[in-house]
Amino acid sequence: MAEILTLVIATSNEGKLNELRSLFRDLPVQLLSLPNVLGDRLVIPEDGATFEANAVTKARTACKATGLYALADDSGLEVKALDGRPGVRSARFAHERATDAENNAALLRELEEVPDGERAARFRCVLALASPWDREHVETVEGSVEGLIARAPRGSGGFGYDPLFILPELGGRAVAELDDPDKNAISHRGRAAKAMRAVILRTLERSLTEAERAVG
Repeated sequence: MAEILTLVIATSNEGKLNELRSLFRDLPVQLLSLPNVLGDRLVIPEDGATFEANAVTKARTACKATGLYALADDSGLEVKALDGRPGVRSARFAHERATDAENNAALLRELEEVPDGERAARFRCVLALASPWDREHVETVEGSVEGLIARAPRGSGGFGYDPLFILPELGGRAVAELDDPDKNAISHRGRAAKAMRAVILRTLERSLTEAERAVG
């Protein structure tokens, strides 16, 4: 039996999917998108009050729909001057079907009168892993990174709010100015993925044991 764990990624966001594939590329896992498995898009409500609640819901829903282990991400931007907004509504900050550019523009409008020294923010990411053997128990991990919001977009890489998120620890560069390895090493998703690696390896071990019991 090949020691490979198949995971369906509960996201329709190509940027997140590509980042997760890169972050877990050296693990014995096969990462599939929901359309790869189901043939169409699975609509999962994101109405939780926290990143964790949304990630758990997405992981459970994808696991139930596919019968596979499911990995879900819920992440976003929290701005101190906006009392933590946009938070769980990061992807829908401007409106329900907002583009990245529209969300960035909406954020800049909200912060227009906020001084440079009061533009602190952080990216947060929660990853959740649901198992077809026990859907009630969902493992979660979290990662975050602190930064500042710029006054105009910078760089051409990344997605979401990356052009506005400045990293003082990297000489004041925006996340969108980093190459993929540098971004993955410091990003909220990269830090959450580092914690999830241990969970995936434990899950692989447990999955092989369960499979051996099923055939034995």
